[in-house]
Amino acid sequence: MARAFDVSLPVIWLFLLLALCLQVMPLAEGWQLYRPDWVGLMLIYGCMYAPGRVGVLHGFVLGILLDLMQGSVLGQSALVLSLLGFLCALVYARFRAYSLLQQAVLILVLLGIVQLVDQWIRTLWGDFAIHLAFLLPALSSALLWPWLATLLDAVTGRRRTP
Repeated sequence: MARAFDVSLPVIWLFLLLALCLQVMPLAEGWQLYRPDWVGLMLIYGCMYAPGRVGVLHGFVLGILLDLMQGSVLGQSALVLSLLGFLCALVYARFRAYSLLQQAVLILVLLGIVQLVDQWIRTLWGDFAIHLAFLLPALSSALLWPWLATLLDAVTGRRRTP
């Protein structure tokens, strides 16, 4: 059986490390709430188009690195990104058949679930917020997905089938 997407592992890790850098890049004070989940987006892209090479283990390792870079509770992001890798493994066959707009809606749902679990974990440690603003990164990531997917497809040489 031929692979659907043949990108070398170093290229995938380059994309994921770039996402880590974008995730911790400083933003202006008012814009931090709207920061897209770069690591989540790149993990979704890798899981959807290279499911045999990117998965739960990559999410765990990226989560540990993200926890170390952000200074948060060790394992919190690892659990959340592992969950995202697992959810992507469940839906990747349907995801690739969807249009970019449908993929963006599915990304909103996937990242919304992940953000909800992340907020639940934060409440266990006392960092509780009563509003739904924690879902804004999922919304901004879903809005960014069509352009990001098109850019990554062009960089990797992947052709999108209708």
